[in-house]
Order: sequence, then structure tokens, then C-alpha cells
Amino acid sequence: MSIAVDFKEQSIYRIKESHKRIIACLDLLDESQIWLKPNLALNSTGNLVLHLCGNITQYIISTLGGAPDHRNRDAEFAATGGKTKEELKEIFNHVIEQSILCIQATSEADLATLKKVQVHELTGVGIIVHVTEHLSYHTGQIAFLTKLLLEKDLGFYAGLDLNQKHP
Repeated sequence: MSIAVDFKEQSIYRIKESHKRIIACLDLLDESQIWLKPNLALNSTGNLVLHLCGNITQYIISTLGGAPDHRNRDAEFAATGGKTKEELKEIFNHVIEQSILCIQATSEADLATLKKVQVHELTGVGIIVHVTEHLSYHTGQIAFLTKLLLEKDLGFYAGLDLNQKHP
């Protein structure tokens, strides 16, 4: 297996992992909790999902995949509702599916090519690393908000022995 193929597969694995965790959190929260901001310095889960959809679309689907860029970043954070839990899940699922298709279709040459996105110049590798890291970062925030609101463990590591040592 080439390094490019392995890189894409590992990135997609992590994207799918974060996707699954965010959907699990959305499934646990009720409609009002999705748009709740615990204080003015925090974003709601709904805002974070909209933000992730905008970011992933801009970086992967538009910049790598060539789709038009219609992102309105400020609107992602200004929203105080307007989308139900099911609508957010549908939009997020679609963005993840499309981004995975774009990553799979990215050639080795495109992984090495510099592209401009927002104020950055990144290679295809840099774009995929950014999206994977950014998604993981906000997945942690969404998980934290969910735990805070529900006072329960989310069970992401249930049944796994994370104390195993390297042989």
C-alpha cells in the first residue's frame, strides 16, 4: 500500500470516528439542548455542527473537490435554531459522505499541490490534516457539552481495554 493511500484511509477512519461520536451526541440531546449555549463564550452543539459542515465543505468539498464555495462562516455561529436535530444530522451526514468521496478521489499529485483556502495555502495533505484535526477538536467540545448537560458518560470506549501495553 502506498503512503498516499494509507494516509487517505487513516484520515477517513478518523473522520468516520468523529462523525459517529457527534451523531451519538445529537441522538442523546433533545431539541432545546442542541441549541443551548451554557454561557456567551460558548457555542451550542447546533452551532458547532453547522460550523463543521461549513468548514468541511469549504476545505474538502470545495477546495479539493472543486465544488463552488458558498460558505457563510458568521452565520454558522449566529444561528440560534432554525434546524431540527434530524435536519442537522441529515446535513452533517451528507457533508461527511461527500467529503469522504472527495478524499478517496484525491490523487497523489493533488495531495502534494498547494491550494488556497481561507487565508491559508495548504497542500492537499495539509487540507485533509486540517479537517481531520478540526473535526476531532469540535467533536471533543460536543462530547463535553453533552456530558455537561446529561451528566453521563458517553461510552465511546466501552468494552475496550485501553490499559494494554505495547508488546
